[in-house]
Amino acid sequence: MTQPTTAQSRRERHKAELRAELLRAAHELIKEEGYEGLTIRNLAKRVGYAPMSVYSYFADKHAILLALAEDAFATLAWRMEQDVPAEPLAALRKIMDEYAIFALENPNEYRTVFMTFMTRDPAEFCERSVTGIEELEGRNPALRVLLKRVQACIDAGIFKGDAHAISTLLWSCSHGAISLQITRPFYPFGEPGKFLKTAMEVTLAGLRAQQQVEALVAPEERR
Repeated sequence: MTQPTTAQSRRERHKAELRAELLRAAHELIKEEGYEGLTIRNLAKRVGYAPMSVYSYFADKHAILLALAEDAFATLAWRMEQDVPAEPLAALRKIMDEYAIFALENPNEYRTVFMTFMTRDPAEFCERSVTGIEELEGRNPALRVLLKRVQACIDAGIFKGDAHAISTLLWSCSHGAISLQITRPFYPFGEPGKFLKTAMEVTLAGLRAQQQVEALVAPEERR
């Protein structure tokens, strides 16, 4: 196989650096101005590029959102894997706590990544197509960590059923509680962290009481 020339390597490195710079600027725009502030024009202005230069890295706003989501998932996964307790249920609680903390610390980013309707198939903007759950997990390291922790609880006899279904239920309940706190800041939820912990404990108690959590997707549909 022909090795890339030094000039090619420099161009590729430069392109990667510019893309990273655009993503950093996109994160800043969202933190400061929310979803509405993230536009190709605003992003180009922030980094001092012409708008057409941004289009050479991201086809449109949705492409930027998907790249931001991948960044967020990677950050979440790293946080979830720090100082993991040995006991399976404690390890699961830890990552759900990290998920909630991440959301409350970064409400605009959370809304943009987790509460924005994607009008196009993510496969349009990714080198790999999404053909099943395995591909989805491959692009979302935070989901892989959640599935691993849930499977450990199943192996320990804490839960019974399908790991994907249980993980989806946990995420749905946590996301619902977090989303309400972010979008309804004046509702009297009480102390945010305590409310989210209570909501998660109720969910965990329900899952432990459930005799069997059936799979949401048939095995042949996962591939």
